Amino acid sequence: MFLLRKKTTDMVAAADALPGREAPIATAETHFISGLPLTAPVPEGMAEAMFGMGCFWGVERMFWTLDGVWLTMVGYAGGHTPNATYQEVCTGQTGHNEVVRVIYDPAVVSYEELLRVFWEGHDPTQGMRQGNDRGTQYRSGIYTYSEAQAAAAERTRAEMGPRLAEAGFGPITTEILPAPAFYFAEDYHQQYLAKNPGGYCGLGGTGVTCPVGTGA
Repeated sequence: MFLLRKKTTDMVAAADALPGREAPIATAETHFISGLPLTAPVPEGMAEAMFGMGCFWGVERMFWTLDGVWLTMVGYAGGHTPNATYQEVCTGQTGHNEVVRVIYDPAVVSYEELLRVFWEGHDPTQGMRQGNDRGTQYRSGIYTYSEAQAAAAERTRAEMGPRLAEAGFGPITTEILPAPAFYFAEDYHQQYLAKNPGGYCGLGGTGVTCPVGTGA
C-alpha cells in the first residue's frame, strides 16, 4: 500500500521520490488497433513526439486517429522514479507525468499539426490538474526531441497565450522540456479507449483555436 502525499499538486523532490526498479514493467507487445510491435524502433524517415495533457487514455485516442500517425503508446515521464508503476505514479511520489509518445510521418502530418491537437485538446492553464483529475501526473507538458520541435512549441505557446487570455483563461502552465526518459505504462493502459469504448476520458478543450503554422 502506498501512502498518499497530502498535497499531490506539489512536485516531489528527487531525494524524496520512490526508488523504482531496474527492470521495465510488463506492457503490451502490440498496438491494440494496428497490431504493430509497441516497442518497435522509430522507422527511418519518421519522427517522434511526446505530450502530457491529463489522463493519457483520452490523449492517446486524439493522436491515434490522425492521418500520418504510425504508432502511439502511453507511459510515464518527467519524474525521478525509473520504471514506475501506475500505483506509484498515482501517489505523487515519482514526479512523473502521464504522457503519450507519438511516432509519426512528417511527410503526412506536421509537428505543428500535432501541436494544434495538443493546444486545442485540453486546458493548458490548469497547473497540476486537468478538469477533475488533480495531481502532478496530469500537468500539461510538451517534451521535445529536437531544437526545431522546441522552437515550434515555444512559438505556439506564445501565440496561444493572448488568445486564451482574451477568452478569459489564466496564464499557460505548460512545461516545455527536452524529452526525458519514457517508461511504458502497463498493458491495460495501452489504447485503453479502443479496448473500452465507453471508458473514462476526462479531457475537454477550451474552445480556443491554435494558429497552426504561424511564423513557420
